[in-house]
Parts: sequence; C-alpha cells; structure tokens
Amino acid sequence: MQPEDLKLLVTREMPFGKYKGRLIADLPGHYLNWFAREGFPKGEIGRLLELMQEIDHNGLSALLDPLRSKPPVRRQ
Repeated sequence: MQPEDLKLLVTREMPFGKYKGRLIADLPGHYLNWFAREGFPKGEIGRLLELMQEIDHNGLSALLDPLRSKPPVRRQ
C-alpha cells in the first residue's frame, strides 16, 4: 500500500459492474467481500478494492472521512 492509495479510495470511481460510478470507499461490504472470495481484478482497481475490503472488514472506514472532499467554505 502507498499513502496515496487512501486518497484514491475516496476519489476513484468503480469503473464497472453493479456499482459503476460509485466511489470505491462507498462500495458496500458485501460487494467487497464477494471480490475477496472470488478474486480481485488485476491492476490498480484490484489493489484498491482489496485495500478497501480490508479497511471495511476491520471497521476502519471512518478513517477515510478526513480525506473526502469537502464543499468549499463560504466566507461572508
């Protein structure tokens, strides 16, 4: 794992399948667990899905919250 991978989890969208277009960090646990059982795809997407599955499985998803994009603060 590279530190940049955590930021990719909250910015990269799922490129295929039932949850196409959803952020990897927002994929449901049962979907991530299915990949864990059946095999992760090759390449970067597989590496990110595997990392997210591990984070989700260990109940650490909230650690990604500070990395999520926040709307700009309006100053008055």
